[in-house]
Amino acid sequence: MGKTWCFILVTSLCLFAFSDGRELKARHTSKLAQYNHTLATILVEYASAVYLSDLTQLFTWTCSRCGDLTKGFEIIELVVDVEHCLQAFVGVADDPHAIIIAFRGTNEHSLQNWIEDLYWKQHEINYPDMDDAMVHRGFYMAYHNTTIRPAVLEAVERAKKFYGDIKIIATGHSMGGAMAAFCGLDLTVNQQEKNVQVMTFGQPRIGNAVFASLYSKLVPNTIRVTHEHDIVPHLPPYYYYLPQKTYQHFPREVWLYNIGLGSLVYTVEKICDGSGEDPTCSRSVSGNSIIDHMVYYGVDMGSDEPGICRIVMDSYVMSTSIRDLRGNFILSRDPATPLLKLSREFDNQEKTIDVD
Repeated sequence: MGKTWCFILVTSLCLFAFSDGRELKARHTSKLAQYNHTLATILVEYASAVYLSDLTQLFTWTCSRCGDLTKGFEIIELVVDVEHCLQAFVGVADDPHAIIIAFRGTNEHSLQNWIEDLYWKQHEINYPDMDDAMVHRGFYMAYHNTTIRPAVLEAVERAKKFYGDIKIIATGHSMGGAMAAFCGLDLTVNQQEKNVQVMTFGQPRIGNAVFASLYSKLVPNTIRVTHEHDIVPHLPPYYYYLPQKTYQHFPREVWLYNIGLGSLVYTVEKICDGSGEDPTCSRSVSGNSIIDHMVYYGVDMGSDEPGICRIVMDSYVMSTSIRDLRGNFILSRDPATPLLKLSREFDNQEKTIDVD
């Protein structure tokens, strides 16, 4: 982990040091999203829970991170792309009354995959009226070219048939935030969903200025929460001397930072401007902290098995799950089946099985 993060930091600082010239600005004309602190503290718990490796506890919503503000969440589908070390779930919450989609972020095993193509491997997005919009190839493919997308879309459709036409909220931390943004755009453009909201935590930049402008127009109800000196929102680097290669954030950012001294420390939640790159928010500080990336609103973000892609599940879950030839898992539940009944069924089965 140390070598990887050192590589990120050194490269980023070098690019920042040599950045000059003309800046390519994104244009954002849509109405900006309104920040809701209570909603943010709820969604960050979902973004944290999706990291956990015990699929039985996660699927029955009995895990160590599956309580507090997310109590009563009805999970419908849990998908694990073992091949690419990706994980996501779809379910329905009482408060807010919405379909929640959460994507797991990166750990050391998968971090190097997108660091390697961080700077130059941009991808032309194949969406209507998005000429000249370029996105980060690794993040885009993680959502579009894995087991994740079809499982998520099918689960959303199933949830809407049972619960009706309710709001859809996509969330995630780190690379999971990038996937949540692509999911929100996909639901809006390709699935014609009208009530989609996105809130991410410690999300990296995912596209160029043209993409940022179009995204903010199509998915205006989007909030990106950043924390202090978190390194990931500063990546891929924002540089001026190659405008066509410049990655740029879309709005709206909410920057969390502390003020005060000693025991008198207060957290400020700064609502940033509509540029996506407000110079008075996270761009006003150096992005050099891994610690700030791993905690949001006091909630631990990251895997309970750091550095590896490992899952644990009950033998009954394994026998009833859908598994493809590449070893990827999809656990589905009929929305009409109470979670309590489902949990009791799992409790009566054999011991857990580790799958590395």
